[in-house]
Amino acid sequence: MAELRRRARGGGGAARRAERTAVRIETARFIERNIPDLEILTPEALEIIEANAETILEEIGVAFVENPAALARWREAGADVTGERVRLPKGLARTLCATAPARFTQAARNPGRNVEIGGRSLVLAPVYGPPFVRDIDGGRRYATMADFEKFVKLGYMSKWLHHSGGTVCEPTDVPVNKRHLDMLYAHMSLSDKPFMGSVTDPDRASDSIEMCEILFGKEFVAENAVMTSLININSPLTFDNVMMGALERYAVAGQACIISPFIVGGAMAPVSVMGTLTQVLAEVMAGVAYSQLIRPGAPAIFGAFVTSIDMNSGAPTFGTPEAAQITYGAGQLARRLGLPYRSAGSFNGSKLPDAQAAYETANSLNAGLLSGVNFMLHACGWLEGGLVASPEKFVMDADQLGVLHKLAAGVDISADAQAMDAIREVGPGGHYLGCAHTQANFKAAFWRSDLLDYKPFETWADDGARDTTQLAAARVEKLLADYQQPMLDPATDEALKAYIAKRKEQMPDAFV
Repeated sequence: MAELRRRARGGGGAARRAERTAVRIETARFIERNIPDLEILTPEALEIIEANAETILEEIGVAFVENPAALARWREAGADVTGERVRLPKGLARTLCATAPARFTQAARNPGRNVEIGGRSLVLAPVYGPPFVRDIDGGRRYATMADFEKFVKLGYMSKWLHHSGGTVCEPTDVPVNKRHLDMLYAHMSLSDKPFMGSVTDPDRASDSIEMCEILFGKEFVAENAVMTSLININSPLTFDNVMMGALERYAVAGQACIISPFIVGGAMAPVSVMGTLTQVLAEVMAGVAYSQLIRPGAPAIFGAFVTSIDMNSGAPTFGTPEAAQITYGAGQLARRLGLPYRSAGSFNGSKLPDAQAAYETANSLNAGLLSGVNFMLHACGWLEGGLVASPEKFVMDADQLGVLHKLAAGVDISADAQAMDAIREVGPGGHYLGCAHTQANFKAAFWRSDLLDYKPFETWADDGARDTTQLAAARVEKLLADYQQPMLDPATDEALKAYIAKRKEQMPDAFV
């Protein structure tokens, strides 16, 4: 009998070890906040900003560059159009913005990974746009398509990341006019999370829509948002024909767009928080209003990418208190406008995934959580002011996104969480390690890092005395080794490949 008990115990231990080491591909559901937003602007300040933004639109106006169709739309809507300058009567932009939904669903090819954007939700997406990659082995270099695919796989394997993103790095080994096809295919085939479309040319936006029609079905795309794409405003107060052309294609197709000023305070906007918020609001209202001129009800997101500037070097700075104040204030303005809100991310100016990167990233991530952000682009992987994507930084940040999930859940006040039975059981002078409440709850009671080291010094030293970057490099290797490609219907896969091949044959390579 004793031998049988020993075998039973051994079998249980083997089962537990197998459970701990089995490959599980998990994605946490998008965050639903159970905590209040931090509102730093008084009602008076909000009213001043809104009134001043209306004055900007009416008296100064915005420029729609090399876009006669946009000028015609504005003229028909009642705006004063002089040359390329569009001046909007007070109230026009806000009235048009009212038709954009306050919350919408973006469908993923795996319906279990659909996300809802707006309201109390927070959707986390990775870094976007860096032309360079830095890793522990190769240092800083131009990004390639292989790097892009690596980041998509890491995003798919990262539990706390809800979205595959868009241009997670810029693969410079593929022609400029064709790389969007390969990037979209990577998101579609290597992940089943939602993703973003191309915006660098209106025809590339059309390619994105047509590829989605192959992936999801034409009727489904006509009735559902399957992409959320980034439309940057050329601040100050300028809407270029490339980004607006992409916006026009997406809005007609009912696809979601982030209307986002690109603000470096002191360069593209005033140095003051109030001045910057006023310009941001004016630009966003004009951009969202234009999307609604094209198709009322097209999903649109209030974007605010804001950083300050180092007045000595001219370099952008991140994680600063002024940027946080603008992030908080823009969240209040977005909610008053009734729009989903995009801002914040793993922003930092550091060249390496070091202490500077960690401090600045933490400041920015927490500001995003507390400001009510609904869609957080650049949530992991960002270095060097957005010039560099780093796989080690990617997994460091992706691990810390779990903290946002825990904080956003708020404090459990259930009878079990009150723990009165545990306090009675332990009494004065006891300990809680073996009590029934601890035994029942210890697995889920505390958030646990999959990366950071909490071992005693001796164990840490025996394991190689690895710093966080080395631990992150090991984590990258493990996630890529464990990666399992999600199944894609073979006929759909072949149709996507055929579309890509046909489009590439229709145009010569271009690298500028």
